[in-house]
Amino acid sequence: MMSGSGRPVAYILKRYPRLTETFILNEIRAMERLGETLHIFSLLPPEPPPHHPMVAQVRARVHAPAAGMARRVGLLLRAHAAVLLAAPLRYARALAAAAGWTLTSRRPLSLWRQFARAGGVAHLCRAHRVRHVHAHFANAPTAVAHFAHLMTGIPFSFTAHAKDIYLSRPGVIRRHLRAATFAATCTGYNAAHLRSLAPRITPGKIHLIHHGIDLEIFRGSGAATQGGPPSARPLVLSVGRLVPKKGHEDLISACAALRARGVDFECLIVGSGPLRDALSSAIVSRGLEEIVSLRGAMTHAQLIELYRRADLFVLAPRIAEDGDRDGIPNVIAEAMAVGVPVVATDISGIPELVRHGQTGLLVPSRDPAGMAAAMQQLLADRTLAGRLAREARRRLELDFNLWEKTRELQVLLARERSADACLEVPGELPEALL
Repeated sequence: MMSGSGRPVAYILKRYPRLTETFILNEIRAMERLGETLHIFSLLPPEPPPHHPMVAQVRARVHAPAAGMARRVGLLLRAHAAVLLAAPLRYARALAAAAGWTLTSRRPLSLWRQFARAGGVAHLCRAHRVRHVHAHFANAPTAVAHFAHLMTGIPFSFTAHAKDIYLSRPGVIRRHLRAATFAATCTGYNAAHLRSLAPRITPGKIHLIHHGIDLEIFRGSGAATQGGPPSARPLVLSVGRLVPKKGHEDLISACAALRARGVDFECLIVGSGPLRDALSSAIVSRGLEEIVSLRGAMTHAQLIELYRRADLFVLAPRIAEDGDRDGIPNVIAEAMAVGVPVVATDISGIPELVRHGQTGLLVPSRDPAGMAAAMQQLLADRTLAGRLAREARRRLELDFNLWEKTRELQVLLARERSADACLEVPGELPEALL
C-alpha cells in the first residue's frame, strides 16, 4: 500500500457529504487508507441526514461555510487580506484574471462568488501546508481551485464527470485544462470529449480513471447468481435521481409494455428529485400502481439489501434536451458487484462497463419496447442472467477496483510538488472560512 508524502492534499467539493456522490466518498476513504492526509472544502453546507455510515470513517478535516452571512463575509475578508499580505503579486494577478474573465462570462456574479470562496480556501491551504488541491467537477469547485492556485501557487487538478463537462462553456474548460497539472475523468467517452475541446492541450494531461467500486462492501450474491427459479414475483430495481437524464419515463413505459406481454413482476425505482410528481402521474395514467413504485433516496446499507433481493437491475439514461448526460452511473457497477444482471441504455460511457451479451444487455436510449424485450429475456432465461452477472463481477474485479483506481489518482497527485507556496500562516484559524 502506497504511503502519502506527509503534506496534505485538499479536496474541493460542491457539497460534502452528499448522498448521491458515493463515488467521491469512496475515493476519499481509499485515499486515506493509502496514507494521504486530506482536507475537505465543502462550498455549500452539508446535506441534511441521512448520510452514508461510511462518512463516519473519514478522518479528514471538513471546512464548510460559516453560519450567518455577516460572520461568513467577515471571515472571508480576513482570509483575503491574509492571502494578499502573504503574496501581493500573486493576489493581484488572480484579481486581474477574475476581472478579465468577467468580460466574457455568462454568469459574472457566480465567477466572483468562486473568487471569494477561493480566498478562504487559499488561506487555509497555506495554513495547513497543503501541497496540492484537487477538485471534483469541472465547474464551481474547479473554478475555486484555479483561483486558489493563482493566489498561492499551489498546484491543482480536477476530476470531470458529466454535467460539468457538457453544460460548461468550452472556453472555460480549456482555461482550467491549461492551468491544471492534470485532469482526470471517469469514462473514455468523456476523455475523448475533453481532448476534442482542447486539441492543443497535451493529450497526456487528460487521464481516464474509472470510478472504483469497493468490492468488499458489495460482496454477496444477487438472486440471479444463487441459482434456482426467480422469486414468485421477480423484482426489477432501478436507482437514480428523478431527473430527465435518468430516463425513468422510458423505464415506466417499458414496464407497461412488459405487463402487456403477460409478464408478472414488480419494479422499484429508488431516488429523489424534481420529477417525482410527473413520474407518479405517469405510473397512475398507465395503471401501474400495483407494479411500479417510487422510493426516496437510500443509504448504501439500505441499497445493498435491495440489490441482493433484485432479480434484475435496469437503468434507462438518455441525453437530456440541454445536453446533460451520465458518465457511467455508479449504481450499475454496484448492482453488478452484488451479482444482479443489468439492462441499460448504450449512451455515453455505459458500454465501457456494460458490454452487450458479455456483462449485461444494452438497448438504445428512448426505446421502451427494446428495453422491455431485454428485461423479458433476462427474467425468462436464468442461465443467461447468471452468466452475465458472474462476468460483470469479474469485469469489476479486473478494471474497476476502488483501491487500484484510487492508487492511479494518487500517483498523479504525487507528481507535483510546490516547494515555496505553502508557507504556514501563524495564529489560530477558524475552520469555517468559505
